[in-house]
Amino acid sequence: MRRFVVASGETFGAVVEGLELRWLTFGAEIDPGAPSMFGSSARGDFALALKSGNFGAADFFVKAQSYL
Repeated sequence: MRRFVVASGETFGAVVEGLELRWLTFGAEIDPGAPSMFGSSARGDFALALKSGNFGAADFFVKAQSYL
């Protein structure tokens, strides 16, 4: 897997921890407070979008796919 769109702070915290990040950079803003991100881990390069309950419009997941 190379693209992740994850909701819920507790869930995306576990995903980020499991990726074992080497580096992470921010890309374009998908919705206010919810940027696209790109990084590298021991498992390779990846694209990531994280959504907490307070951020992102109803169509966030659809939009996130086009940003990643």
